[in-house]
Amino acid sequence: MQNHFALFQLPLQFSIDMDSLNAAYREVQNRVHPDKFANATDAEKRVAMQWATLANEAYQTLKNPLKRAMYFCQLHGVDLQIETNTAMPRDFLIQQMEWRDTLDEAINNENVHALEKLDAEFKGTRQLELDQIGGMLDDNNFVAVAQGIRRLMFLEKFGDEIDAALQSCD
Repeated sequence: MQNHFALFQLPLQFSIDMDSLNAAYREVQNRVHPDKFANATDAEKRVAMQWATLANEAYQTLKNPLKRAMYFCQLHGVDLQIETNTAMPRDFLIQQMEWRDTLDEAINNENVHALEKLDAEFKGTRQLELDQIGGMLDDNNFVAVAQGIRRLMFLEKFGDEIDAALQSCD
């Protein structure tokens, strides 16, 4: 079976053009959409449904930078040790604690401005982390990638908490 990048005829690299991904996804979905197989045999319908499901899964994986990084590592046989290695650098953990304190204080005081400021700082840090991971992946530097992906997982979870806090203020 081909990988997600090949399915959408994209180069096997972390950095992808989202417009190309979106166009390729629409093209694949158009070819395998179950409605096109209404008069087909049950076997052909089943295969079309499997391809449509695969295309959806591949698209969801590639459009999300964290999932794309994890998948890219998987393709290259890299064990990220997500379940067994949760060690983080001290400065990263201190940053997380400071952000968490800021988030809690902003929520408790219903301070939308503080939440927005934290969100902007967080998004900048997240983008830097994505850029670093992308560079390491595109250079096949898998030794350092696992730590970066684990940091990104922490960041994604924290970003969800900021988003929830901002939505509750609306």
